[in-house]
Amino acid sequence: MIDLVVAGGGPAGLATAIHAARAGLDTVVVEQRTGPIDKACGEGLMPHAVRQLNLLGAQPEGRCFQGVSYFDGSRGVTARFDSGAGLGVRRTTLHAALLQAARAAGVTLVHDKIGTLTQDAESVSVNGFRARYLAAADGLHSPIRARLGLELPPGRARRWGLKRHVAVAPWSDFVEVYWSPRPDAGEAYVTPVADDCVGIAILTSRQGNFETHLDAFPALRARLEGLSHEPDRAAGPLRQRVQRRVAGRVLLVGDAAGYVDALTGEGLGLSFAAARLLVDSVLADRPQDYEARWRGATRRYRLMTAGMLRAGTSPLRSLIVPASSTFPGVFSRMVNLLAD
Repeated sequence: MIDLVVAGGGPAGLATAIHAARAGLDTVVVEQRTGPIDKACGEGLMPHAVRQLNLLGAQPEGRCFQGVSYFDGSRGVTARFDSGAGLGVRRTTLHAALLQAARAAGVTLVHDKIGTLTQDAESVSVNGFRARYLAAADGLHSPIRARLGLELPPGRARRWGLKRHVAVAPWSDFVEVYWSPRPDAGEAYVTPVADDCVGIAILTSRQGNFETHLDAFPALRARLEGLSHEPDRAAGPLRQRVQRRVAGRVLLVGDAAGYVDALTGEGLGLSFAAARLLVDSVLADRPQDYEARWRGATRRYRLMTAGMLRAGTSPLRSLIVPASSTFPGVFSRMVNLLAD
């Protein structure tokens, strides 16, 4: 019997496996896909996520950014990070670096589709492996979470994310957020990810293609006019509500553990931090501790993201950027609360 099976070989799953293997646990990752995996995401790692990445020993090439700028077409406001730079990095580049770190840590990677899962008081069995625990890191729409009956109804508000890479040298050392006055149009994020590339992510409550959504951000569209880009990607609905993150000897981590929104850019940092909490619970043979520790570690993100979402769908939406530019110190404190 091994110590831990990790179902899913994305960033959250690999982070869990790396911490587990370094702690002396016999660890296997089961992931159907091969090679670096791409995904629709903002690709900006906040400073706390960069610190978590350093703990994993992964060093992907990317482009540093110094803070966040918000624009609404007529006004703008910028906040610089107090605790170090963030890192814009393409998802495939990040995944390749985590794969390398996992192999160096001695993680066994098996390419297979996750099959039927069974568990008893002492172990979990899946894909021919019997392990003391299983970490479900199988993504936003986790099949394992669904099989275990851990999902809650998502609610009426739904948001989607779209991503495009544009071949152009970054024009700013900050992540730029373009804030549309229309609540259904959402926000557009520009992240420098390489010396010759920026990533554009749009979060919206309307379904449709990237070009249609870009019309809601005329200043950004004008800047991108005529530039070549790679095929677009999309993901969603983003909001995923979960009853709990522990079911016997199965523990949920990453997006599988529940998700509010990508609005604040904290997803990967929280996934990396939760991976350490999960491994600590396995080492102590106390899976019941993981739920409370996960809630404590993610509380600030959940509260601030939910608050920003409510503000973004209220009549006050059009006042957010003007108010932030009038009180830049308040805006800076909020950004740094999320960054740290």
